[in-house]
Order: sequence, then C-alpha cells, then structure tokens
Amino acid sequence: MSSMKILGAVAGLALLAACAKTPEPTTDTSAATSASTIVPGSQEDLVANVGDRVFFDFDRSNLRQDAKDTLDKQAAWLAKYPSVNVQVAGNTDERGTEEYNLALGQRRADSAAAYLRAKGVAGARIATISYGKSRPVALGSNEEAWAQNRNATTSVR
Repeated sequence: MSSMKILGAVAGLALLAACAKTPEPTTDTSAATSASTIVPGSQEDLVANVGDRVFFDFDRSNLRQDAKDTLDKQAAWLAKYPSVNVQVAGNTDERGTEEYNLALGQRRADSAAAYLRAKGVAGARIATISYGKSRPVALGSNEEAWAQNRNATTSVR
C-alpha cells in the first residue's frame, strides 16, 4: 500500500506542477504574418502594393487619369521584377452583345498593355485577352456594379 501512496503523491505533484505553469502569451499576429508572407514579385504583391486593375467609362477603351496612375505604378513594379510576365484581361459590364463586349474588352486590354509598353515594359512580357462580360467582379444590374466590371486586370503569369 505504501507504493500506492507514493504513486498518488507523485501524481498529485505532477497535477499541481501542470496547473502552476504560466501560460504562453497569445497574441494575434495574423495581420503581421500575412503581410510578411507576401512574396515579392507575386500576384499578391501586385494587388497589395500596386493595384491590379484599371477602370473605364461606359463604352470606352481610352485610359482615364486614374488608370494611367495605376499603370504607372504597375510599370515601375514590373521594372523592379524584370523576370515577371503579365496578362492584361479586358472586361466589360453585362450590357451589349457577347461579340461586341469581347471586342470592347480586347480594346481595353490592348489600351492598358500599350500604355505599359510605352512606359518601358517589353511587349514580350505582356499578353492580352478579353473576357468580355463573362467574368464580372461585381454582381448586379446597376451603375455601381457595371462600373466595377468595366476594367482591365493585370495578372502575374
């Protein structure tokens, strides 16, 4: 029976030691971790630090000043990462025929790509495509949604 007493005493001390242990501090570092896990030259880097899309007025493919400002940042970012190639995708809102919107989306992609080339990005690094109205980023049939869907989006490829 004395061995049972010893065993009980050891178990009790182990339990007390476990309860007395100071817990590790828990701090939420998810924001700091996610910011530090962005790989330089990646799509996430482009989106977070530069901006990946430019917007257009209704039925237009000419670049507005805000679009030029974003494309200037993209050109500087691409100069910093010369091994990165991109695809510029032209998009439209839902109004109009599929054929018309594919052509308009292509003009938008070509307009953004031409601006990047004019800023010194090698044409061989830029591909273009049109998705027309098939890939909306905002759902809805109102001006707010349509304005978001009239864009050219740059993606790392």
